Amino acid sequence: MKRLIINADDLGADVARNAGIFEAIEAGAVTAASILVNGPAFPDVLHRIASSRCHHISFGVHLNLTEGTPLSPGLTSITGPDGCFCGKAKAHRLLMRKGDKGLEEEIREEFAAQIQALRDAGVRIDHVDGHQHVHIFPAVIDATVRAGREFGILWIRLPEEPPPSSAMERNNDVLAGEADMFCRLAAAARIKIHGSALRKTDYFRGLYLKGRMSSARLEETLQTLPPGLTELMVHPGRAPAGQAEGPFSSFSHREREKELEILTDRDFSLMIAKFHIRLTPFPEASP
Repeated sequence: MKRLIINADDLGADVARNAGIFEAIEAGAVTAASILVNGPAFPDVLHRIASSRCHHISFGVHLNLTEGTPLSPGLTSITGPDGCFCGKAKAHRLLMRKGDKGLEEEIREEFAAQIQALRDAGVRIDHVDGHQHVHIFPAVIDATVRAGREFGILWIRLPEEPPPSSAMERNNDVLAGEADMFCRLAAAARIKIHGSALRKTDYFRGLYLKGRMSSARLEETLQTLPPGLTELMVHPGRAPAGQAEGPFSSFSHREREKELEILTDRDFSLMIAKFHIRLTPFPEASP
């Protein structure tokens, strides 16, 4: 049997992004979502969860060490002079370091703060992943596994995916290189996850669809899904009516609306039926 979790990332980035993700949830096209607890639209997320009927949806924490302001005060190793995270490129270089005890302690502290804030808000946390996949970086994976154990989180994302078979699909060197890097990090993180209480899905998809989803590419992904449980990472949303502002403003643009349109189109539900796929949230018990 082919079972598919469709997980929308970056819930909490802004109100328009939240609106689009909840449109996809209500359309039955998204079965899970990962929440940016330090996102400026986090209060709006909580309001939407409380006022909608989404008991069938899995919510998770989208651990963040790259953008915006941390929840923990006094951090110095993972922030810049302004007290904010350092941005994607600099943070990724920093998080490649192993054995920096001060850095690793700050990561553990900030992860605990983000997870606790989501729990304090009354949201059940079914899974953990990372904004820009920080959760699997060498300096971070131990803190991720520890947080999962301490907070009783069942599932973790392992973003490891075979590359597209077509050379043309890999011609975007930046995106393909980034996806390849995440796959290598995921392979190394697999060793840390093995033997822990955290569970991972059998397969993962979405690295090579990011920013370039089309109905044809999505259909090819669905058609080639292997039997078992797969997580498909997606990034639907609405673009703000005016100029987007804030640390996550680059995420709210036309590409997000394009993904939303593809996922909520009737053709998508027909694909699901055509390829005999069952949509599911993250299971409460081991599959």
